Amino acid sequence: MEAARTERPAGWPGAPLARTGLLLLSTWVLAGAEITWGATGGPGRPAAPASRLPALLPLFPRAVVSQWPEELVTARRGATLGRRPGPEPLPQRGGGSGSVGKKQGEAGGPSPAGARWGPGTPAPGKPGGARRSRREQPPSALERGDAGATALADGSKGSRPVAKGLREEVKAPRAGGAAAEELRLPSTSFALTGDSAHNQAMVHWSGHNSSVILILTKLYDFNLGSVTESSLWRSTDYGTTYEKLNDKVGLKTVLSYLYVNPTNKRKIMLLSDPEMESSILISSDEGATYQKYRLTFYIQSLLFHPKQEDWVLAYSLDQKLYSSMDFGRRWQLMHERITPNRFYWSVAGLDKEADLVHMEVRTTDGYAHYLTCRIQECAETTRSGPFARSIDISSLVVQDEYIFIQDMHIISTDENQVFAAVQEWNQNDTYNLYISDTRGIYFTLAMENIKSIRGLMGNIIIELYEVAGIKGIFLANKKVEDHVKTYITYNKGRDWRLLQAPDVDLHGSPVQCLLPFCSLHLHLQISENPYSSGRISSKETAPGLVVATGNIGPELSYTDIGVFISSDGGNTWRQIFDEEYNVWFLDWGGALVAMKHTPLPVRHLWVSFDEGHSWEKYGFTSVPLFVDGALVEAGVETQIMTVFGHFSLRSEWQLVKVDYKSIFSRRCTKEDYQTWHLLNQGEPCVMGERKIFKKRKPGTQCALGRDSSGTVVSEPCVCADWDFECDYGYERHGESQCVPAFWYNPASPSKDCSLGQSYLNSTGYRRIVSNNCTDGLREKYMAKAQMCPGKAPRGLHVVTTDGRLVAEQGHNATFIILMEEGDLQRTNIQLDFGDGIAVSYANFSPIEDGIKHVYKNAGIFQVTAYAENNLGSDTAVLFLHVVCPVEHVHLRVPFVAIRNKEVNISAVVWPSQLGTLTYFWWFGNSTKPLITLDSSISFTFLAEGTNTITVQVAAGNALIQDTKDIAVHEYFQSQLLSFSPNLDYHNPDIPEWRQDIGNVIKRALVKVTGVPEDQILVAVFPGLPTSAELFILPPKNLTERRKGNEEDLEQIVEMLFNALNQNLVQFELKPGVQVIVYVTQLTLAPLVDSSAGHSSSAMLMLLSVVFVGLAVFLIYKFKRKIPWINIYAQVQHDKEQEMIGSVSQSENAPKITLSDFTEPEELLDKELDTRVIGGIATIANSESTKEIPNCTSV
Repeated sequence: MEAARTERPAGWPGAPLARTGLLLLSTWVLAGAEITWGATGGPGRPAAPASRLPALLPLFPRAVVSQWPEELVTARRGATLGRRPGPEPLPQRGGGSGSVGKKQGEAGGPSPAGARWGPGTPAPGKPGGARRSRREQPPSALERGDAGATALADGSKGSRPVAKGLREEVKAPRAGGAAAEELRLPSTSFALTGDSAHNQAMVHWSGHNSSVILILTKLYDFNLGSVTESSLWRSTDYGTTYEKLNDKVGLKTVLSYLYVNPTNKRKIMLLSDPEMESSILISSDEGATYQKYRLTFYIQSLLFHPKQEDWVLAYSLDQKLYSSMDFGRRWQLMHERITPNRFYWSVAGLDKEADLVHMEVRTTDGYAHYLTCRIQECAETTRSGPFARSIDISSLVVQDEYIFIQDMHIISTDENQVFAAVQEWNQNDTYNLYISDTRGIYFTLAMENIKSIRGLMGNIIIELYEVAGIKGIFLANKKVEDHVKTYITYNKGRDWRLLQAPDVDLHGSPVQCLLPFCSLHLHLQISENPYSSGRISSKETAPGLVVATGNIGPELSYTDIGVFISSDGGNTWRQIFDEEYNVWFLDWGGALVAMKHTPLPVRHLWVSFDEGHSWEKYGFTSVPLFVDGALVEAGVETQIMTVFGHFSLRSEWQLVKVDYKSIFSRRCTKEDYQTWHLLNQGEPCVMGERKIFKKRKPGTQCALGRDSSGTVVSEPCVCADWDFECDYGYERHGESQCVPAFWYNPASPSKDCSLGQSYLNSTGYRRIVSNNCTDGLREKYMAKAQMCPGKAPRGLHVVTTDGRLVAEQGHNATFIILMEEGDLQRTNIQLDFGDGIAVSYANFSPIEDGIKHVYKNAGIFQVTAYAENNLGSDTAVLFLHVVCPVEHVHLRVPFVAIRNKEVNISAVVWPSQLGTLTYFWWFGNSTKPLITLDSSISFTFLAEGTNTITVQVAAGNALIQDTKDIAVHEYFQSQLLSFSPNLDYHNPDIPEWRQDIGNVIKRALVKVTGVPEDQILVAVFPGLPTSAELFILPPKNLTERRKGNEEDLEQIVEMLFNALNQNLVQFELKPGVQVIVYVTQLTLAPLVDSSAGHSSSAMLMLLSVVFVGLAVFLIYKFKRKIPWINIYAQVQHDKEQEMIGSVSQSENAPKITLSDFTEPEELLDKELDTRVIGGIATIANSESTKEIPNCTSV
């Protein structure tokens, strides 16, 4: 089974012993209480001795528990002030079926103290000539809250009325006619002075005859979410006296958690509260002395090694895993991004290295992977992954001989058989139970719709319970037509039946309960609180004895419940209480002790020596005590019980030590035992054996020994139908017939079966694991040996190890070939990678671990697998996308476009050879993108104004984007600008600088000419020499028609040109650096418009081209220096690359595609605004001037 674990979740205030409440704790061992099933809520047998939890979690006041978990952060110790101290309700005289005892002082009067019930005398709550009446007032709100707390702690739906009373039968006075004195158990009480304000406590009593008890009390501030005060107490005399150890750990040290080493309980760890400091205190002498060490991280949970007492794993709040080999004195970081609770120590006998750690690691792209490494050698190079592909998140379970990486709840792996609960797609609060063969490979359905609930820590609890001490007996709560019913099996899930209700009720009246309409139903939640007995319990040392809370009726109830007991492994049941009690096993299970679960103070407990047939009432304290919890040192000879509580709501913590060895008169001898036979509805053969057990004779008050109970006789039975279950692929029809499922072909042999060999062909039945029957039907149901037939390949599949259809160029891609049918040893395999390379294999043996291949080019490749033998062939195809990681994308758009004119937009991606890319184009406020496989697109803007264009490029699991703005107008003019040479010296050639210079030029033009700012746009080109383009735009209020004509714009152009030609447009770059702005030449598009009838514009453009050509020729011919001309060809080259000039005015202008661009190394634009961050769909904007990578070389 998986080790029990607990960590501090969000909102968990420190989880402690509480005021008049029971400890909220995930399964753990304290004071000898055994570790039961972990978070999955399985049977109540001991789990592995490792622990992920603060070994001790605390008690809460019941007023706090009742609000768990929603209102826990606002709960206060003062919430319990509504409870009035007072004596417990004593059993009353009176009679009548269904009546409930009154409190003292009510009609009927109290019965004499020390009343005792023996054979023939009714147990508490049974009629004996006495009458009792119900309480005339309903339970108080506090009592209801407490009952709700109990229900919540055990995972039930609701609460039940509490303090119903316990009926007590009065015995005749003892000799002399005097009233019998009250039976008392020797006890001592110790007050933890000074801790009355503390609202949490954690208790450690290792048991095993140790006399040391440690108690950590603390004041948890729910507003601050931290511990503000703490006290550490230690007893060396089984709790008779305690010593305060605050001076030994540091008077200013505030402690928050107490951990105990499960393999050496003398070793203790204390954690300081992280709000104060991060440190650990270590003791190797059962808490007598401590050493303090500082920590650089905050511990959330610990996992101790099952064998090496000094080896510890620590899981931090930031999901890092640390290891220590000297019991916490030094720590080493092992790995980051560890999934909570998914790390495990090595399994003895299976893993070669004892210091190996199994862990589930989350990658940056959100996937989970299974890794292993040694705690001192966990570098990147030494980590290994047993599985190349990713696994389900939070699925890794390492338990006994198995490693699970599927999302299912592992309940048990005992005897190499796996019990797993799986939730189907149509289930919400139920699970199906599957049981495997002894190899853990093939599973069969054992029960459908088993009820599940969520525990206090958010864990899933499957309501399945294995009865301890006898193999094969399970109890399960199944949901049947919205009703939850309890079923029992005696053969590991092959056959299930309802529980037969008791013949008589608690009052001796016959119970009218007819199967299957009425039966006994039990609450099967293992207690998450070691300070209470839980709602169901059984012990290995007391086989056949089961105590559980439940009810009689058509379904399981969470209100009208009582306590029931079975002495024969669940065959028959008796009711022992008509309300909720905590019942513990004493003296190796030879005696039972019960304490009422009530918010009222109590001073008595009840002891039975005859499996609950009769009870004796004992006082354990002279003053009634509000009980918070109790620890029973199970199975040891010290026979001591520690009860925690308070005498009043504002009193100190009281620790009452109860010594019950005085109730045993002597040690048991052979004459004190009797035998009993285990039966299943009268059938003596259970799990293929007849078993006879021994137990103490009822009423004998002698102390049992360690090996006092157990099997006396065990002999095999002849195999019958009920000793066999349906094998894998078969389903039960009727009582015993197993037929193939619709999806299973029983004639198909294993793929490992090669021609000429033999295999075992199932008859549809298999003997139940652990069943010891012999002969009989065994031969009939045994698998039969048959010769392996030759089969042609069928169901061929080719997949990648990680399950993805994308591989990275230059890296290994690993392929797995699977075949549903065929001879693996006699089938030839060929795999064509689709890039001109293929490999062939004679059989499947060399390719079990996969076939690796490195693709040197990006693209989409057809990977073909071909399998052939002498009986046939099969083919499988996989299309693999090989990509080079996308690093940058640059969107090329014009600064200004004309309304209703098509605009060419393109994206340049680096590296350039990436294979198939997907482009997502977003225009303006559109909610749906245009998707293309081409890097360019044409688009027509229908409205004037500023429009935003975004392109996203997807390659594999990477997604990057770039965004640009474009101004759309009816018409505009543009002009190239140049600058005085001194600007080039200060040009850093970065986007931010170019944007700032453009704004400076714009302000200078506005200042000199008075042209409105919104009619000017200046764009500075990248590269040297520095150049720019000036755009003159129409007024913004021009919408439906032109207001005026182009003359308005021509006037603005003339004003700007005059200012530029007169060198009036200047700006100061820095003190002493004055930059002059010049007109470079006439624009290629002096005036553009989207309307018809502007042939003059086209003619003017043609004349401009002729003029420019003539000017260039003259300059070249005469080599005259013209100050305002700065290598126009280079400027024009840069302009064309960034496409920031005005758009073409021709409807037939060619569209620009990626193939028209120059090589990447020639591109001068370094405005690379994107970068890949993390995994898929991670998008960010940034600037980069890094060298353009090349992904073509491998």
